[in-house]
Amino acid sequence: MSEPDPHCPDCDIEMEEMTLRSTDGHILQFVSGENRDGILGSLGVKQKFAATTFVCPECGVSRLYAELDG
Repeated sequence: MSEPDPHCPDCDIEMEEMTLRSTDGHILQFVSGENRDGILGSLGVKQKFAATTFVCPECGVSRLYAELDG
């Protein structure tokens, strides 16, 4: 997947990359309904993907992208 280059759909300006964390400091992840490959998948461990977050500095609209590669 190529690097996202989002522009705000409302303001049409470049959005800034930010880190989204929970209130207790954990980085959020996307969790798939699919099991991982290998032995962990056979034990029911699901695939997890990091999230890249972009926020418009003008209006605050935000977008999340799953990092599917890697």
